Order: sequence, then C-alpha cells, then structure tokens
Amino acid sequence: MSLVPEMFGRTLVIAPHPDDEVLGAGGTIARLAASGNEVYVAVVTEGKPPAFPAEMVARVQAEAREAHGLLGVKDTFWLGLPAAALAETAHSALNAALQEIVFRLKPKTILVPFVGDMHIDHQLIFTSTLVAARPHHHRYPELILAYETLSETNWNAPYLTPAFTPNVFIDISAQLELKMKAMQCFASQLREPPHERSVATLRALATLRGATVLKQAAEAFVLVRHVC
Repeated sequence: MSLVPEMFGRTLVIAPHPDDEVLGAGGTIARLAASGNEVYVAVVTEGKPPAFPAEMVARVQAEAREAHGLLGVKDTFWLGLPAAALAETAHSALNAALQEIVFRLKPKTILVPFVGDMHIDHQLIFTSTLVAARPHHHRYPELILAYETLSETNWNAPYLTPAFTPNVFIDISAQLELKMKAMQCFASQLREPPHERSVATLRALATLRGATVLKQAAEAFVLVRHVC
C-alpha cells in the first residue's frame, strides 16, 4: 500500500536535538504541511550549562523556529530534558515526557529517530516513543516511521547494532530546495563539505534515496508500525 500524505493525518515528529527533524524528515514535513496535514515537532532535549552555554542554546532554538516556520510546522514543543545526558536521566522521566505530548496531540503518525543511531539519546528516545505509542487506548498512533540522521544513523557499528535498511521512501522532489533552506537556518550546526553536516551532503543523500526508487529526491524510513 502506498503511503500518500492524506494517510498521515496529524503528525508528530520527535527530534532528540534541534536539527535532527530537518536532517531526517524536513522534506516530508514540508510535503505533509503543504497537503493540509497538521505537523508538530517535539524537541526532546536542551543543552544545559556548563557544557552548553545559554546563549548557544538560545541561538539553536531560534534557528529551529525559523526552520520550522519555513517547513510549515504548526507548533514546536520543547521538552527540556538534558542533551547528551539522557542515559543519566531516569528513564521514567523520558517516558512520561513523551507520553504527555502523545496523549495531548493524539497524532495519527509519529516520525522518530532510528533505534540503531550511534547517539544514545536517539536510542533511548526511540524506545520511549514506542512506550508512549503503545496501543493501549482507543486512539493511538497508527503509523510509526523511523528516519535517518546524517552522522548518527550511518556511524553505528556494522553487525553489532541494528542497520538502517529503509523500506519506505517519501518523494520530496518538490520539497528538496525548501529542505535545504530549512537546514541552512541552522548556521551554528552546519559544516563545510565533505563533512556530513553540510548542505551538499544532505542533498547527496536525498538524491541517492530518490534514485533508489526512481525519483529526483526522497527521504527514507524504516516502517515500525502501520495499522490500516
């Protein structure tokens, strides 16, 4: 069955850190929003001093708001858990934060980072998202897709951690340039090519994923759950 925008409905994109949502699903966000879907972003973590100066945190959040505005995000939620310290945070706190946002929004679709990503924040958030999305209630997310994040998904250990083997491809040919503009909002996070956190590399990945399914550009996902 094809996954067309109308099937996504209200969509929640869960980002461990600001920019993950654009790297992994920026084109899909733009396509869904342009099709009339309500798209929300939940940024789970926030840099805490002294490792992350307050002015740097404020700058990245401002960059995210600008990017989300370009893509058509309806609202952004900042959950405020400590970045790069979720492993030292009570897992029940992460579960509760994600459950609260899922119960509040009641999304039909969730886009979540891939469980095999190198960053442990991504791994823990994937697991807690599935806890929050358990089909215990009448309304639960019917579609869950895991996205890939450059410099995280592809840096895992082959054969030791889950491999990202996509089986869902979203055509973003018409949204590619908008995705690039949204990523350029994150000036503090961008690097020069051939660094993976560069616009050129992000474009190359979209081209590769598109070519896989004979499209000009695409974003790739792993299907976690689809109820239809």
